[in-house]
Amino acid sequence: MDDKPAAASAVPPKASSRRRFLIKSVAVLPVAGGLAACDRPGGVTASASASTSATAGTDGSSAKPYQPKFFKPDEWSVLQAAIDRLIPADAEGPGALELDVAAFIDRQMEGAFGHAAAWYMHGPFHPDATPLAGYQSPMTPRDLYRTGIAALDAYCKAHFGGKPFVQLTTAQQDTLLHGMDSRKVKFEQTSAGHFIALLWQNTKEGYFSDPIHGGNKHAASWTMIGFPGARADYLDWVAQPGKVYPLGTVTIEGKA
Repeated sequence: MDDKPAAASAVPPKASSRRRFLIKSVAVLPVAGGLAACDRPGGVTASASASTSATAGTDGSSAKPYQPKFFKPDEWSVLQAAIDRLIPADAEGPGALELDVAAFIDRQMEGAFGHAAAWYMHGPFHPDATPLAGYQSPMTPRDLYRTGIAALDAYCKAHFGGKPFVQLTTAQQDTLLHGMDSRKVKFEQTSAGHFIALLWQNTKEGYFSDPIHGGNKHAASWTMIGFPGARADYLDWVAQPGKVYPLGTVTIEGKA
């Protein structure tokens, strides 16, 4: 099927500084106060509504390995492999896997965001419409994940000697994800471009959201970019532009 041209790259450029790229990306995400205000079809972003139904600790940690509620075992493996390539661990900071981003996404699939509960989901749908026209697909986010992951594995098996996504080399995975983002890779079942855009958006949200929502374990991404978090106020610092804030990161629950 034809894909909508991307307004901006959904996959980090290989040669760029990951820290600079992520700082630029986080500028548009309301990470301190959660994501509830963004649960609308105009911008495909996850909400905080699923945070109360998860079994993982509210600081993003868990005494036991997180058990996905929505994703099936094979889907879970693909999701983990994909987010590991979107935000890999390196010398500049932890990766999406280390910060439990997969758990964040799984929790969202069981909440209002995953079901598009508050969205207008009736046709007609115009995939080439401006983003200002709202969400343009009959698929809910959970439907798009399920269909998109299956389509991704089917594409891999057809083009990589029967190997699924998780068995590809990291270089092959990166090339494929960039191909989806640039609309060079086409899926038969759904739009590869729409799927990678949703996955990348939710990966950033899980990486930078408050740990109460399941991702950003120990608020490590905030520490990496120097974001102090959800402190009571910053009134004493409003008139001091450029001065380094001296206090550490604090989460919504008051954990440093």
